[in-house]
Amino acid sequence: MPKKNDNKKNFIAALPKNIFSGFVVSLIALPLGLGLALASEAPPISGVIAAIIGGVVASILGGANVTITGPGNGLVIVLLGAITTLGEGDMYQGYLYTLAAIVVSGILMILLGFIKMGRMSDFFPASAIEGMLAAIGLGILAKQFHIMIGHNSESGSILGLLAQIPTGIFNLFQNFDLPTTVAAIIGFVSLLIMIFYSKIRNEYFQLVPAPMWILILTVGLSYLLGALNIPYPLDESFLINIPDNVVSNLAFPDFSKVSQGNFIQAVIAITLIASIESLLSIKAVDKLDPQSRRSNVNKDLKALGLATTISGFLGGLNVVTVIARSSVNVNNGATNRSSNFFHALFLVVFILLFQEQLRKIPLAALAAILVYTGYKLATPKTITKIAKIGREQIIIFFVTLMTTLITNLITGISAGILVTFIIHAVINKDVGFFLSNFLKPNVLLYKEKDVGNFYVSVKYFCTFINFYKLKGKLDMVPENEDVILDFSLCNFVDHTVMEGLDNYSETFAKKGGNIEIIGLDRHETDSHHPFAIRKILPFDKFKPIERYFTKRQSLLKATADDFNLTYAAQRNTDTGFLCDFVFFRTRQIPYIYNTLSKENKSYMLFDVEFTEGEFIAREVVKTTAMHINLDFDIPVFTLDKEGLLDFKYGLAGFKDIEIANHPDFNKRFFLSGSNAEGITSVFSDELILFLESHPYYHIESNGSSLLILKKERLMSVQEVKALLYFGKQFYKLVQIQEIHV
Repeated sequence: MPKKNDNKKNFIAALPKNIFSGFVVSLIALPLGLGLALASEAPPISGVIAAIIGGVVASILGGANVTITGPGNGLVIVLLGAITTLGEGDMYQGYLYTLAAIVVSGILMILLGFIKMGRMSDFFPASAIEGMLAAIGLGILAKQFHIMIGHNSESGSILGLLAQIPTGIFNLFQNFDLPTTVAAIIGFVSLLIMIFYSKIRNEYFQLVPAPMWILILTVGLSYLLGALNIPYPLDESFLINIPDNVVSNLAFPDFSKVSQGNFIQAVIAITLIASIESLLSIKAVDKLDPQSRRSNVNKDLKALGLATTISGFLGGLNVVTVIARSSVNVNNGATNRSSNFFHALFLVVFILLFQEQLRKIPLAALAAILVYTGYKLATPKTITKIAKIGREQIIIFFVTLMTTLITNLITGISAGILVTFIIHAVINKDVGFFLSNFLKPNVLLYKEKDVGNFYVSVKYFCTFINFYKLKGKLDMVPENEDVILDFSLCNFVDHTVMEGLDNYSETFAKKGGNIEIIGLDRHETDSHHPFAIRKILPFDKFKPIERYFTKRQSLLKATADDFNLTYAAQRNTDTGFLCDFVFFRTRQIPYIYNTLSKENKSYMLFDVEFTEGEFIAREVVKTTAMHINLDFDIPVFTLDKEGLLDFKYGLAGFKDIEIANHPDFNKRFFLSGSNAEGITSVFSDELILFLESHPYYHIESNGSSLLILKKERLMSVQEVKALLYFGKQFYKLVQIQEIHV
């Protein structure tokens, strides 16, 4: 009961912030809702209806925390295509058919939520999604640029409309027409406001978003001209058309084409793009949430589906989660879903009280807002960003982009997926590698009891087609915990996975947890970008490793500097010093790498790869170990955790050596060797106390040196530091005891 009361108090206390944030968002949502509807060739009010219905339904039933819902940029091209195709020349009738497709799409989204398809966005390569978004941006820009310069009747394909832009600008200066010229001036001025708004640092000016400034200035212009008795140069064809009575003029869907192929294709396209846009936006907004909460994407998908169904029945467009308005929501202090509700409430107030003012908004002004929006989706910076990740990502991006522009979004994203898979197969020179291992379990998760962190090991490959398996495991881990993610047994990791893991790392860091990625030090990459594709190199092709340093290697180098050690990343085939140890006696050791060592080689810590078994039973294992050279002789022994003899000693006949007056040590540790008397003289009271108060390590002596390691896996950087400290302290205590003896 107290918890409910606390939640209620917190909700009420945060209400002013959420009301204010909802108001600010509504100032952006109003012009965008009108503009996105116009860009789709739908009645302007349909975009506002979607924002109102989405805000109410998602705020009550949604699973996200600070997202804003409404019509989305990504659906403009899809809806425009559906209205044009289904209407067969009659745009309004096409709009009614499209409303039916929107209703069916909403129902499908509800079903996707119930069958937990919130992970659907993980099956799309990151660069293919970037290409799809760029194509959407160019599609919006192509149509809206002509409207922005007063040419409202231009039509054609996206590429055709883009090619006509220079001609449209040239015609402005060749053929003077007052309404067209005024509309073009309003459009260009509005575009300049969108471009330079962020550069104006006045805090009072920034209280009003750029799109709302455009509406205020353009509507204000009409009132100013009226006050001066100057005729307004723009007729109704250049202005927004809002019905006199919105409620009585609601449009309703026409389901008469529900069984036709082009209707079904429209439903699939709308559902696919709406779901992808929403899921990607939800993930992005979760990163912005100051409280670092994780949204319930399946619950939110159901709420968006219900809102879309209701919106379609009332004449509105699709309802999706929108990233730009959600970002504004977070930046203005929103803390919960009530801000989405208030944003919808303010939109209702605007529509009911300011209909006359809305009719004075020029189409060119709204088009300028959309031109800027389209440019932001297709900015050249995107190409530069993708090129830095890898050359293959540029191919995926442009194949998706061009296929989408020439055909449609479904074909475009399908082409992106196909070319990504082909590129992965070419890089690995083996299609069967992916096909044979796709259905195999490849992710192991368990909590390591002795240290308390979670260990995740990934095997075979990890790409966009099976990333959901790894995500499922990571989602099971509380975000305030430490995770070691080991790719040492994984041959191939793609860009989508690397980028997705970076998002997880940020989320864990905000909650006090940590994800450390290990095991990529032997993986080749074509660029220095942290999201680049990683492919494991065979031993005989192991190149100079400094060329593709991982984050772990950079941290190891920093650790070496902190401990006054020398760091060498490259492989070292001089491994004979390990062969005398029991642990490595029956194992083949091709090389060590990532070595931290003292200048006199008195001790060093390194990653080592070795093999066990032969033929089909042969297994490659990687671990991190510390080797300490002794300047005195001690008996040969092995020390391990009692009852968990993970290592094969090869000391048949050796018995557990009991240390007098230390029953707890004898119970917890297994100490073995042939010279029991000599061994017990090494283990002083101080050394035993030290061992009992620290995590378990496997410790061996070959008589002249020590080998210390923990698990048959690579260590995180934090564990490396702990091992360095442990090894140095253990050596000092053994040395002190030897001097006393």
